[in-house]
Amino acid sequence: PESQPIPPSLVNIYKEIDAEYGRHANSTGNLKPWQDQGVLLLNNVLTVEAHKAGSHRGKGWEIFTEATIRYLDGNREHLVFLLWGRDARSKKSIINSEKHLILESAHPSPLSAHAGFFGNNHFRQANDYLREHQLSKIVW
Repeated sequence: PESQPIPPSLVNIYKEIDAEYGRHANSTGNLKPWQDQGVLLLNNVLTVEAHKAGSHRGKGWEIFTEATIRYLDGNREHLVFLLWGRDARSKKSIINSEKHLILESAHPSPLSAHAGFFGNNHFRQANDYLREHQLSKIVW
């Protein structure tokens, strides 16, 4: 909800967008405008116990998220996969790089953003790729 504080990783995502474009289009944590443009944000594990990072790892979410990636890879063309962090980068092998753009970096978490997320230029690269394939750019 727009009344909630913006999560730290999203704060860093916005900082990177600001660095690339000089501004970002959203002032809240509500990402519906991205969803409306076709952006899917997908973590490897979709739930967690409060304040217990990784607590739901190995409980089946990984099967779901891998199946989702395989479906998108096999049924769409010219998608941009932003693989941020070790878990996400482990999915690279199931994505056809001949059909899609794969961009990899550190995770935007405050714990790792300075290890390669900041300065990755992924938002601009994604839009350049979309434009090259006559697809609508994302208004980040």
